[in-house]
Amino acid sequence: MKIQLRALIEQGLTTLRSAGTLPSDLASPDFVIERPKERAHGDFSCNAAMLLAREVGKSGTKANPRALAQQLVTALPVSEAIAKVEIAGPGFINFHLTPAAWQQQVRDIHAAGAAFGRNDSGAGKTVGVEYVSANPTGPLHVGHGRAGVIGDCIARVLAANGWNVQREFYYNDAGVQIENLAKSVQARAKGFQPGDAQWPADAYNGDYIADVAASYLRGDSVAVDGHTISGNNDSDDLDAIRKFGVAYLRREQNADLAAFGVSFDRYFLESSLYADGKVEETVHALIAKGHTFEEGGALWLRSTDFGDDKDRVMRKSDGTYTYFVPDVAYHLSKWQRGYQRAVTELGADHHGSLARVKAGLQALDCGIPAGYPDYVLHQMVTVMRGGEEVKLSKRAGSYLTLRDLIEETSADAVRWFLIARKPDSQLTFDIDLARSQSNDNPVFYVQYAHARVCSLLRQAGEKGFAFDADNGQASLHRLDDASAQDLLRELSRFAEVVEAAGTTLEPHLIAQYLRELANAFHGWYHASPVLVEDAALRDARLSLALATRQVLANGLDLLGVSAPESM
Repeated sequence: MKIQLRALIEQGLTTLRSAGTLPSDLASPDFVIERPKERAHGDFSCNAAMLLAREVGKSGTKANPRALAQQLVTALPVSEAIAKVEIAGPGFINFHLTPAAWQQQVRDIHAAGAAFGRNDSGAGKTVGVEYVSANPTGPLHVGHGRAGVIGDCIARVLAANGWNVQREFYYNDAGVQIENLAKSVQARAKGFQPGDAQWPADAYNGDYIADVAASYLRGDSVAVDGHTISGNNDSDDLDAIRKFGVAYLRREQNADLAAFGVSFDRYFLESSLYADGKVEETVHALIAKGHTFEEGGALWLRSTDFGDDKDRVMRKSDGTYTYFVPDVAYHLSKWQRGYQRAVTELGADHHGSLARVKAGLQALDCGIPAGYPDYVLHQMVTVMRGGEEVKLSKRAGSYLTLRDLIEETSADAVRWFLIARKPDSQLTFDIDLARSQSNDNPVFYVQYAHARVCSLLRQAGEKGFAFDADNGQASLHRLDDASAQDLLRELSRFAEVVEAAGTTLEPHLIAQYLRELANAFHGWYHASPVLVEDAALRDARLSLALATRQVLANGLDLLGVSAPESM
């Protein structure tokens, strides 16, 4: 509907230019069409007249925005979708639509099916979405789960906006933490445990380390990404233990994510950046561009030239690189691999490194656009059960694992609760609420709306009512009561919400919308009996119910949450 109204306004502007009311060379302003907060102000509102007045005023000619609004309204083509147009305030143009315009939504939804709400704004463009990217040193915790669902849903909404999406997991399989993992497994393999004098100071203490060590000593084989790593009974072979431990935990993490409905197109290893010489190439390129200097035996990046608050050490005096350097090399590889846009989802604790990575990419002066990549940061999750915070896991030792949470509730509930709020907001996951079958549980409330429509169809069959789709669409004018109009308006918002979620990288908007749609549906269901004797009215209402079911299913799919037929 916004597209249709925009087209009408553009036609009206063309008419005003042709009539000489507006200068013939005056470009259309970047006006917006939005839904007013107050229904009394119309169904849609436009600020074109006020922007026009400002542009006309730049030439020295005074223009009254309300007068321009009136002229524009007069010039609008006749449309069967518009019942009334009003001018309000300083020059807003408010549109009131006809009931038929809203009822057309049902036909559009049935015609588009699973494609309803999607658009092609990103067609022909590739975006890489990186998320989770956990160190392969232990089970995934709840924070990784939030990263997983945010990243996966961002990928889904970008795909719904026409982008060619590549999902990527970046494994930090190099560095001190991997060494600590290897030494931890080795200590377990030698029969030591936390508390023993021989136990390494920086070791990982969870019970899962004992599982890795036992598997290694048995000579088990682990297959990951087309490679097979086997253990042996040599507890002194630290290199073999390191490779086996990383492979074992990568497999475990992949299994957790698969159970959670999260998948990837590519797994990228940090170690490959060193093995392929990409880190050295990146450093040499920065030196060649003149954006580095040496001081105190270290190599520095002049990152302040690109908006950072201070210059940063790239290579320390001992010859090792600081951790942001491989990040620059990694994001450079994304650009070189054809990612016109890159989205990186991280925990909020990574905030300090963002400016220096972007500075390094700009210092390369290789065509990477400013602001590349887009960062989405999430806050931590607090898990509650019985009114008390849940922190520990027997398996991990020091934190609650994603697997624990899924086993206590469900994959659907975990995904919904972890995506339901804006990523940069604190989130409390209430296990008791997630398990409840009540209207207070948002995922139950939305899924129940979908199941309720399926139940309606079953009940219709039991009563001997055969749904006539053609009769239903021909009788949509019978959907004239207030609750039906409210539901139709909610259905019409879906495409706008999908577009906004993709533009702002905020898939929680989908969850919020689905809850509002479910509320409108349940309200309509109770106010308007569906399985009535009047066939025309019954089929019209069934058509509306089925349209709602389709939009609910489309929205739930964007969140990776199932749409059950019964509950």
